[in-house]
Amino acid sequence: IKPHPYGIELGLLMKMLHDADARTLSSFLQNEFSRISPATAKAICAAAKVDPGAKPAKIAAQDAEALFKAIPTVKIMNPPTDVLSPIGEENLLKGLHRQVKAPFYTAVTRPTSVYKGNPFTVEVALAYGVEGWPEDELVRLVRFANRVPLLYQQGACAVTEAVLDTGWRNYGIAQSKGALPSAPMVIAVHFASVWVPFTSESKEAVAHYPEIIREMKLAVQEAGRRVAAYIRKRQRQANQEERRHIFERYIEEVADALHHLAGAGKKELELQLQKMAEQATKMEEREAAKEHKKDDADDVLKGTTTLLLPEREKLPLFELKSDSEKPAKKPRKRKGDGEEGP
Repeated sequence: IKPHPYGIELGLLMKMLHDADARTLSSFLQNEFSRISPATAKAICAAAKVDPGAKPAKIAAQDAEALFKAIPTVKIMNPPTDVLSPIGEENLLKGLHRQVKAPFYTAVTRPTSVYKGNPFTVEVALAYGVEGWPEDELVRLVRFANRVPLLYQQGACAVTEAVLDTGWRNYGIAQSKGALPSAPMVIAVHFASVWVPFTSESKEAVAHYPEIIREMKLAVQEAGRRVAAYIRKRQRQANQEERRHIFERYIEEVADALHHLAGAGKKELELQLQKMAEQATKMEEREAAKEHKKDDADDVLKGTTTLLLPEREKLPLFELKSDSEKPAKKPRKRKGDGEEGP
């Protein structure tokens, strides 16, 4: 695959110009880079104030630097995605759901980006509220590169740095300085590229390129915003439930006091107070719904690949079946089984 002009380094560009066989600078840009049309090549040359008909091998150093600075200023199509092999948001959610049980799942895919001329994409999947995971325990981070799990050197990986640099407190999740967040949560990050920049030949950690870390952080932050919306909604529901029961908690005592003061029937008083409590809580719920309408989790999560499981048997987005839920195979009938003897 040809390199994309975004992300190309100055030294590599100068070497390509020196070794080019093209007769003109315009044809060099079109032949050596992907997504460069004649119009785009002309726009780059115009931005750099370099003659598009000049011979690439004779381009001076200052002109090469001008080209290098002009490339980011020209709008160029994103690199092709058919050369990448992403897992897919739905498959990520299915995999997480099979491994851990939680009420909230979400997945994010970033648009294709470029580093050193190589296209790449980042996918993030997240499960929150994992059963059996303590609230004060660090999250579990799962890393993948081109669908292969990275099991070692987590601290030296760009994925870990992107998760550490994310301000999780803004999303309602506890995080100590310089540490992973603490929550019953699993984060899976997949890096797909035509050339994965590993830190060593052991291929256990992704190198710390600024472009890669930026895209990973953006994907993680988007997942964090969705988790925050879910946490806020769950907190509002808990507060409403608490308000609903706060009256019921004292109804019996109030009814008993009124019975002794006014001599009214205790059961009738309890029924009337129960109706008043229901009316009051309904009014409060309507007012709370108006206040939080702009920040409703349903609006935040609308159009995203998110799976909410308020009940275990409900699967709103798509049906997920584990191996244990698949119908069992019927045993093969042997000759003579079930047949009556003579």
